[in-house]
Amino acid sequence: MGTTKRVALIGGGLVGLSTAYALATQWPDLEIELFEKEDRVSAHQSGRNSGVIHSGIYYQPGSLKAKLCHSGREKLIDFCTSEDVRFETCGKIIVATTPEEVPSLEAIFEHGKENGVRCSLISADEIAQFEPHAVGLRAIHVPDAGIVDFLGVALRLRSILESKGHRIRLGSPVSALTHSDGRAVLTSNGHTHSFDLIISCGGLQADRLARMAGANTDFQIVPFRGVYYELTPDARRLCQNLIYPVPDPAYPFLGVHFTRMTDGRIEVGPNAVLATGREGYSLTKWNVADISEAVRFSGFRHLARNHWRKGITELHRTVSKNAYLKALKTLVPSIQAGDLIPCRSGIRAQALRPDGSMVDDFVILNQPNMVHVCNAPSPAATACLAIGEFIADQVAGRLA
Repeated sequence: MGTTKRVALIGGGLVGLSTAYALATQWPDLEIELFEKEDRVSAHQSGRNSGVIHSGIYYQPGSLKAKLCHSGREKLIDFCTSEDVRFETCGKIIVATTPEEVPSLEAIFEHGKENGVRCSLISADEIAQFEPHAVGLRAIHVPDAGIVDFLGVALRLRSILESKGHRIRLGSPVSALTHSDGRAVLTSNGHTHSFDLIISCGGLQADRLARMAGANTDFQIVPFRGVYYELTPDARRLCQNLIYPVPDPAYPFLGVHFTRMTDGRIEVGPNAVLATGREGYSLTKWNVADISEAVRFSGFRHLARNHWRKGITELHRTVSKNAYLKALKTLVPSIQAGDLIPCRSGIRAQALRPDGSMVDDFVILNQPNMVHVCNAPSPAATACLAIGEFIADQVAGRLA
């Protein structure tokens, strides 16, 4: 390779770690440093999602989501198998509970077939074969969906990178990104660092990092908070594996669902409401600057104006356990309020355009000496290794 080239990654989530891993695998002589502002990796979306290995059934055929989820699922399973990370291919069902949902269910099924996903339409009676306590008119069975310990994946990726001599800088927020004399330069903790290439994978801060570097972005990250409940040990019998509703096609969220975790617990959720900050996991912690930024953005105002009824419904579920329970009962009628234990919350970084439309695919922007992963919501965790390889292939010419 000649002179050793230096690459920086910004963001210690699954996408950042996976991209560093792909680079280190393809170019063993690279010198890689990863900058993470928190004191641990996988502190935000990567460590607070529902822990599901997605199959790729939902996504628009031909989209990056569809392509990278399908290949990423296989890469993730291979990685977990070789690195002894907990996972299970347990399958899931997507259930239509009203006649109005059946056409959307059938559309999802067609997308799945186009995307190469193994799936089958099943009848109301057949639902009980997979989930005895679930009810619906029709459903899709997806045998290749699964569950995984995503934190375990992140920790293993970090360990591999460090074992190869690469540096993980925790507690290192990036405060400036510039271009200088053909180099990419970042500032962290008052010190400047120069690299041949910088790749930002900032998740909830992705748009800010891109704008910091002068990238032209026509969207903004708006944070949506999701609340989870956990089933009591006695109520875990209500869900065998994964039970999903038919998602509203107007939104990129999959709806409140039942998920068996790798440790045997059953979580239900999440809903989706505007968060009290980009990292506002609690209703008692408000980031005024983040909220003001979101409210001032025309995209959020358009979204709120066009979908205020949906927003009120989601907010009601956040503050009312009974409203949350009602949504769950459409899938599993026998569930009771006493079966639910308050659990945790997560935040989804959703990119919005100025007209209020949601960016529904992964977005990766290129600049001289920099790459910015600007929108990587679900299924980015499932697709993380494929996303990393995709970016590594894109920058190959810069590292030759």
